[in-house]
Amino acid sequence: MSSIEIVVDDLSGPPIAEFLQAHLAEMRSITPPESVHALDLDALRKPDVTFWSVMDGGILVGCGAIKRLDAEHAEVKSMRTAPRRKRSGVATLLLEHIIGEARREGFTRLSLETGSQEFFLPARRLYEKLGFAYCEPFADYGHDPNSVYMTRTL
Repeated sequence: MSSIEIVVDDLSGPPIAEFLQAHLAEMRSITPPESVHALDLDALRKPDVTFWSVMDGGILVGCGAIKRLDAEHAEVKSMRTAPRRKRSGVATLLLEHIIGEARREGFTRLSLETGSQEFFLPARRLYEKLGFAYCEPFADYGHDPNSVYMTRTL
């Protein structure tokens, strides 16, 4: 993974648009519509969101973002690894980068919502490994049997 680069992405290129469209389609195929909290391209382009793409030799292999909730609290959004690169360390590298960037931007807490289904177990294990703990719903989220919420201090 020596050619891996994590870059801020303005979301203007076709590869990231296709990557995110696949992400939304996959989330909608697993989770009931009222429980899908993945952001679309327009929502990810808002000024309160910082978005990163993970490139390996110029090939898009992952992405992730943080959304500012307030001056001290941000939410991890749009974590995705290319299917062919799952369990290869891309997500860990990216989440470590996001945690560092959130800390650098002055946030003291990072939270996230992810699915409660078996499909999301590897994601929940990754978040646990990097210090996230289960918590009550935050921001505008409510209790939902299809969601779990996690948070960590920075």
